[in-house]
Amino acid sequence: MLSKTLKNLWDYREFISSNVAREFQLKYQNSLLGAAWSVINPLSMILVYTVIFTNIMKAKLPGIEGHFGYSIYICSGIIFWGFFSELVSKGTNVYLDNASLLKKLKFPRECLPVTVLLTALVNFSIIFSLFSIFLIITGNFPFLLVMQIIPIMIILSVFGLSLGFILGVLNVFFRDVGQLLGVILQFWFWATPIIYPLDILPAPIQNLIQLNPMTIIVGSLQRIFVMNEGVNFSDLLGVSVFSLVLFSLSLYVYRKNANEIADEL
Repeated sequence: MLSKTLKNLWDYREFISSNVAREFQLKYQNSLLGAAWSVINPLSMILVYTVIFTNIMKAKLPGIEGHFGYSIYICSGIIFWGFFSELVSKGTNVYLDNASLLKKLKFPRECLPVTVLLTALVNFSIIFSLFSIFLIITGNFPFLLVMQIIPIMIILSVFGLSLGFILGVLNVFFRDVGQLLGVILQFWFWATPIIYPLDILPAPIQNLIQLNPMTIIVGSLQRIFVMNEGVNFSDLLGVSVFSLVLFSLSLYVYRKNANEIADEL
């Protein structure tokens, strides 16, 4: 089954790459600066957080002496949250956005999640590259620990993509799912310690927020970038298992509803 899926993806690699390119063309269509916005937007975010929280508000993290500690804390959380949010959002709308392709063309449906993942990875790569340059300039880049990001990114990708495609199937039959998702992601963002440190909260709320899978994932990444410490991967074991269960569930939900999806569209 896996070998057949991989063969299908390889055979349709040009179709996938053209879909990724089409995503960017549509995103910057009729824009004077075009793809330059993919650099301008994240660069402005880094500058704003650095200027406001580091120089104006003089915000500090407990136990972190670095001048840019709080700015790095926020940026590292927001960058990886943005990657997760894009996977979930695009996964939720993938069938509706590609309705014409699903009706007119015959292609392996596995191409759709790969397209979503690659598009999100390209966007993430641009933002992360700018963030890395900022860290290098300020002398805060974790050279010895940066490879630990890879397994965390794999877990985050499986989690976000699986959740997005479960919601994507539901969104075909219940269009309110797509509308509700934006609200849920807003609450979920603030229920994840990205803007604030977890330890400033009362103990009962800390225990509740630690049940959030993104708290563990984002916290592990902030540990690398802010504290320059290695990740305790045993902390990620529960999230990894949960992500794999969610992945299996997404396959089951899709296979059970595959025929009805085309008819509903």
